[in-house]
Parts: sequence; structure tokens; C-alpha cells
Amino acid sequence: MRGTIGILACLAALALVAPVALASPADDFAAVGASDAQGAGDAPYLQCVPYARQVSGIAIFGDAHTWWDQAEGKYARGNRPQVGAVMSFKPFGNSRLGHVAAVSRIVDSRTVLIRHANWSPINGRRGQIEDDVRAVDVSPANDWSEVRVWFAPIQGLGTTRWPLNGFIYPERGPDRLETPGVVLASLEAKPERKSRIGADFLKGVKLDVPALRKAAATSKPGKRSADPIGEILARVS
Repeated sequence: MRGTIGILACLAALALVAPVALASPADDFAAVGASDAQGAGDAPYLQCVPYARQVSGIAIFGDAHTWWDQAEGKYARGNRPQVGAVMSFKPFGNSRLGHVAAVSRIVDSRTVLIRHANWSPINGRRGQIEDDVRAVDVSPANDWSEVRVWFAPIQGLGTTRWPLNGFIYPERGPDRLETPGVVLASLEAKPERKSRIGADFLKGVKLDVPALRKAAATSKPGKRSADPIGEILARVS
């Protein structure tokens, strides 16, 4: 009898501890669901694939990790961000099906804003939409092969370096993979392609980041999570 009581007590303790661990992630993570399909036993939630397809107009279907290969010969692909392009994530960690997000704004050669779904758990729910949140290129060569992405639970950029395939562009045409030197040279040759809200501009802007994060953290349940700095960047022209 004592042994049975002890086992039941241990199980009860585990039941109490497990939800706390899941609700307090130490790092960012992407939801494992990244496809058009929905598991029979899952509660309905929005996947990243249909949302990326809706906001980009790129008509590719199936799991996110298949988009890059499916785009070959149908859509132009490259390693330079472009507004309207789909950022294609490779499977990594517990993001087993990969991920796709649409680029909504280019801030500078290292920073873009993206629109995507089913990345951050918000108010304990999966399948949430995040618009105009930051993704930052952290690749050594500035070739957009690795990025850090805004993660709502920590109200900041996650520390994971997510590997990318590259960008799928809405227009048809051949791939235009570019070396980092070509990308940077093209930006310098055409200053109008640089965002007016790039890094140099932001150096002169005073942002009350703690206040912005507090406002985001106290937003009403059910409201779309947003990167407060990303929202400001999206509004500045």
C-alpha cells in the first residue's frame, strides 16, 4: 500500500511540474506543424503554409520543407530578401517540417520584417499570426543562410540560429543566387534600394524599449502578438 501511495504521489508531482516547464521555454522554438495537413487528433489551428501562401500569392502546397524544391523551375529563388518573397526555413531542431514566412519589409542588409503563422505560442495557443516581426541575418558572410527571429514569449529575438534555404520570389523566372559581395555591391550601387529606416537612421531614433515591451506584454488576450520595434519600423516611411 505504501508503495502504491508513493507512486501515485510521484505521478501527481510530475503532472504539476510538466506544464510549468512547457510554459517557460528557455529559448525560442518553432511549432512542429508546418504543412497544409492537420492531424486527426489535433485541435484546429492555423499552419504557416496556408498563411504564407495567402500573403505572398506563391501557389505552392504541401509541407514547408518541400517548398524550396517545389519552387525550382516555377518561381525564381535566391539568397537576397525581397518584399513579397517567401523566406524558406530548413528543418531544424523540433521544427521537423521546416517553416515559411513572407517578407513584408526590408530594413537594412541584415534585418527584415516578416509575416508568418504558427511560430510563437501566444496566450498558450498555437497557430497564431505575427505580422511585421523582425528576422535578423546572423550568417558570417551576410548571405542570409542563418537568421534569428522574434519570439513572443521572451519578447525579443530568439537565440537560435535558424538555417535557411533562401527566398522564393513571387515572379516566375530562373534562380538568381548571388554571392554576398554581389548583394552588398548592388545595395551600394543603388542607394534607393536601401530602406530609409535602416541601421543608420535608427541610430538617431530614441526608442523606449522597456515601455514598448511592457505594453506588448500587457496586451489583451487574443490580440495578435507583435514585435513593438517591428511595428514602429513598419509604420515609418
